[in-house]
Amino acid sequence: MSALRILALSYLAAASVFVMGATLVAHPELARGLGAMVRMARDNVLAPAWERARRQDARLLDSLDHPATVRLALAPLKPGEERLLPRRDHAPAPAPRDVAPADDRLTQPEYSASATLTILPDLSPEAAPVPPEPKLVLPVPRLPSPRMPRIAPPEFDIARAPVTSRAMAVSLRLRSTLTPEMLDNFDLFIFVSKAERGPAAQRMYVYKKEHGALTLLHDWAASTGRERNEISPRGRSSFTSTPAGFYQLDPDRMYRRYHSYSWDQDMPWSMFFNWERQGMRTGLAIHSAVGGDIQKLGSRASAGCVHLAPENAQTLYHLIRGGYRGAVPRFAYNDATQTMSNKGGFAHRRDGGLKMAEGYRVLIDIEDYAGREVVAAAD
Repeated sequence: MSALRILALSYLAAASVFVMGATLVAHPELARGLGAMVRMARDNVLAPAWERARRQDARLLDSLDHPATVRLALAPLKPGEERLLPRRDHAPAPAPRDVAPADDRLTQPEYSASATLTILPDLSPEAAPVPPEPKLVLPVPRLPSPRMPRIAPPEFDIARAPVTSRAMAVSLRLRSTLTPEMLDNFDLFIFVSKAERGPAAQRMYVYKKEHGALTLLHDWAASTGRERNEISPRGRSSFTSTPAGFYQLDPDRMYRRYHSYSWDQDMPWSMFFNWERQGMRTGLAIHSAVGGDIQKLGSRASAGCVHLAPENAQTLYHLIRGGYRGAVPRFAYNDATQTMSNKGGFAHRRDGGLKMAEGYRVLIDIEDYAGREVVAAAD
């Protein structure tokens, strides 16, 4: 029943539209009257609403601190002129052809532009407030920070880094002092600067011989003798000096732990020099600094030995003991003074050959060398 009712209503609506259309066609005056009614509604209803909106915009402009700030005057084109517009495909613009020169008519007071556009400024935050977005803040519990074990920084191995100008200068200095016999019979060369100050002062440089060249392995801070007269803890007067010269290591006097009786001080990782003076073996050695002497590395701070940082002394100890054992020439010996030479002269047999003995193929060169020419070369 409902379907028949919907069908009947649809038929009546269609018939009404048909009758209305036929009536407007047959009587045009009725169509004109209907148009007049529509225009009247527009003028009486829509126009006032539009005028009210325009006035409201005008009041808004008056209330702003900065009214319209940009006005563009559009000038009509002259006959034969054309404008170059940016290309959307980013292709290079064609060469200008008969393009009019810059139009300066807008600066003439008698010229009237064809149109004027007013661009309103952006509304300030006061005119158009934007509510802040709500932030969700969750409490973060404070957890006790765990105590991380202190990791010592890796040792700076200069063999894997660019050679510094200081180390290069020391290498040239060392090479100039080595004799052919020294270069032929030793494989590791240690240069120690006992200078009080200077670019190369109070440092140890370790070079390895490779194919006739010297390769820098380590550049470490060191300490040599204080170079003054002192009284030892045993009450003995002594001159705390590190004598310059060439030295070898005594293969029978290498100790991981050692205690100096004369100065009542520990000497870890000790490697004593194989140097005899006035009939006695000296107590000069390379070893680790201990206690407050570690902070003094880089300055004269020892009783005559060469001090290194504990980790560096251990590294040098294992380096020498692990790979440089072999036959080496012996330094010349003065029977009258019972002193072994530290000037670089070796003992020879009657046939001219070198007198050899078991030891370590390591040569130590201690010099009062400050390296000031490094600074001069840098300037």
